[in-house]
Amino acid sequence: MIKPFGKNTKDIYNQNASSWVRTKPNSLSDFTGRPKILDLCGDIKNLKVLDLGCGEGYGSRALIHRGAASVEGIDISQKMINLAKEKEKEKLSNINYQVCDIKKLPFKNNTFDIVLGLFVFNYLYVDETLISMKEIYRVLKNKGKFVFGVPHPSFPQIKQNDDEPFFFDFETRGYFSSRDKKFEGFICCRDGKKLPVQMIHKLIEDYFYCLKESGFKSLPEIKELGVLKEHLDLKREFFEPVNDIPLHLAIAINK
Repeated sequence: MIKPFGKNTKDIYNQNASSWVRTKPNSLSDFTGRPKILDLCGDIKNLKVLDLGCGEGYGSRALIHRGAASVEGIDISQKMINLAKEKEKEKLSNINYQVCDIKKLPFKNNTFDIVLGLFVFNYLYVDETLISMKEIYRVLKNKGKFVFGVPHPSFPQIKQNDDEPFFFDFETRGYFSSRDKKFEGFICCRDGKKLPVQMIHKLIEDYFYCLKESGFKSLPEIKELGVLKEHLDLKREFFEPVNDIPLHLAIAINK
């Protein structure tokens, strides 16, 4: 059993903020998840983007490099935001960072062309996810796109041992009995760091329920992401323990 890392998300990321700092892909999901989730945003040139749970700004900077006109990065961790602001020495002045709870967004209606959530909804219970997605729908422009990625809901049921590089301790609970409960885990980096993460388990249907109840009516695009041949060619011993396993679930939907 994994020892609890902290009482809440803010504690975890305030305590481990410096371990997340990187200028190039490092954690498992930097390879297997984030690039494909960013691809779901499509052509973002000259668009205004909201980056939910931006952390130390890795995703926000990637959005700017992909051509976004501006990015608002929000995170619940003050230390993460402080680290993100330090990176502004790179002169990416069209990124603004602030501490914020994604359940109460400080933006006007119809503000953003894209809202992106990179591994943030796994920290919310079902009722909190619904509140957040209603806020996302509100601040998203008409015909704007909402893109998010989470650990695949089936992943902890398939990988039940703690060999690296990714693991959640579901304490022998099943898929349905784990619903809306919080579990500790970790994700590893190629430089040897092991980063604490959490997963409040939701069923796949929970995400679709929250999208529908928030107002989204279009057909979503869905991607199930995992290890690719290019990852194995890069460093087989790192990626092999989670090869051929659904690691991440990515969803894109238009307002």
